[in-house]
Amino acid sequence: MTADHYFSARPASKSTRQTRKITLAGRAVTVTTAAGVFSGDRLDLGTAVLLDKVAPPPASGLFLDVGCGWGPIAITMAFLSPDAEIWAVDTNERALELTALNANQLGLHNIKTALPQAVPEELRFDVIWSNPPIRIGKPELHSLLQLWLGKLTTDGEAWLVVQRNLGADSLMEWLKAEFPTRDITRAASAKGYRVLEVH
Repeated sequence: MTADHYFSARPASKSTRQTRKITLAGRAVTVTTAAGVFSGDRLDLGTAVLLDKVAPPPASGLFLDVGCGWGPIAITMAFLSPDAEIWAVDTNERALELTALNANQLGLHNIKTALPQAVPEELRFDVIWSNPPIRIGKPELHSLLQLWLGKLTTDGEAWLVVQRNLGADSLMEWLKAEFPTRDITRAASAKGYRVLEVH
């Protein structure tokens, strides 16, 4: 048995890379995935729901993908908003390598990959999209959301996808209490997931 998780900094599992053909932002693309990262063998259903339900981002600005995995959210943002600067953040170094590789292979030069501690403290983001790592545990999840949602610009917006049976509704109530100056709404529900908007 291994204690390896998709949020491990350095996954112990063998990094056997595979290519996958998927559709992102209405484009058929080929991406590289691997074991040891979140949803390393496919496009995660929750991520697919988020990408289907989220409002189109602005044409430009500073965007953030929290928990980027192999990069589907950051890649979608980059396709939709080529003039934006997109930060793809993950604690998993293999995930960052794959996101950078996929961005390069797709000619997307507006994606920056970084460990959380490498993101300049002064940055404030206009848009945050995330399929947050619910399984890290509630205290860690709350700390993560306090950190990154606290970096939204005054009129910025965040879109989060959370599985209904993993606490989406209780998380929404926590967000309302934690960020009273923000408008927190359930923007969509599909396939057992909630899409929450923080505006």
